[in-house]
Amino acid sequence: MAPVAINLGVKLHVLAEADDVSATTAASFTVGDYKEYDTLAAFAESVDVVTFDHEHVPTEHLQRLEAAGVQLAPGPGALVYAQDKLAMRQKMAELKLPQPDWRAVSSVEELVAAADEIGFPVVLKTPRGGYDGKGVWVLDSAEHARQTHTWFDGTHQALLVEAKVDFASELSAQIARSTTGETITYPVIETIQTDGVADIVKAPAPNLETATAHAARAAADTIATAVGVTGMLAVELFHTPDSEAGFMINELAMRPHNTGHWTQDGAVTSQFEQHLRAVLGLPLGSTDPVVPYTVMKNYLGAENEDLYGAFPLAMRKYPHAKVHAYGKSVRPGRKIGHVNVLAIDGNLDAALDAAIDAANIIRHGTTDY
Repeated sequence: MAPVAINLGVKLHVLAEADDVSATTAASFTVGDYKEYDTLAAFAESVDVVTFDHEHVPTEHLQRLEAAGVQLAPGPGALVYAQDKLAMRQKMAELKLPQPDWRAVSSVEELVAAADEIGFPVVLKTPRGGYDGKGVWVLDSAEHARQTHTWFDGTHQALLVEAKVDFASELSAQIARSTTGETITYPVIETIQTDGVADIVKAPAPNLETATAHAARAAADTIATAVGVTGMLAVELFHTPDSEAGFMINELAMRPHNTGHWTQDGAVTSQFEQHLRAVLGLPLGSTDPVVPYTVMKNYLGAENEDLYGAFPLAMRKYPHAKVHAYGKSVRPGRKIGHVNVLAIDGNLDAALDAAIDAANIIRHGTTDY
């Protein structure tokens, strides 16, 4: 958000967990622990509005801050549905939106009984704290389910078990909602996951049924309005063409999201600028794509630690590629950047090949990976 904040004349101040994390290079910062209420309260006094780049700030702390008059965007009443998967499932049920069959379970016995009702295979999830495939266990049988006893250690009052969805692809529907109540949706995109991590985004989703795309954007609007989102909301979806709606809701994220990084170069208004506009109550920007397709490819940490040294190789081979690096230390499997390639001529396959190759060159530090 720093570049667009500069463009808008807005000053960002970051609560960072250490003075060497990547966010500290982009804005002024305070080092502190977001899990400590006193730290949060002191930080909130230094800014006009508090927003988030992850969902892990304790809900009870946010409720206290809101009661003390701190402007939070989104507020805890909305953010809880991105923080707690059980709360999210219950809310989606209340809104009558399509989602997998699910249960809340508090013991192995309840898990086995619920899985028998739902039908194996099922997916067991921790309601809080999991992301990028963490806190998720696919269970194929009752015997397999009984091996999860260590998950019922009292950390969570209950766990979420839901049907493992047989989907054609994974989708994401993003929407921005302003403090004024104004909303605007982005085109629905297709995302390819690798080992539980978003790997590739194709925007807009190719070959997606028009009715499904409209319904998914409408569902995102319904959620954002019903729970009172302020800022960006990403609704992660399973594409299920044989179902009535054509999709099922997987998870929610109330912040700029990995599946929206394509908007930095491929949409009139990026998700980062849109988030700032929404938080500040400014009119929302156009979400129109600027080309027929944009491809986003993440690159994860590998053997090459000198990412900058590999930029010339990727940029020379693909001068139309847009390289984004997060300033993070390289660690195997860690998301450290992405590449956007715009299919100006409408050739999605060529853009996909270019994005994948450019990202791999940076990741491995060579064109001969």
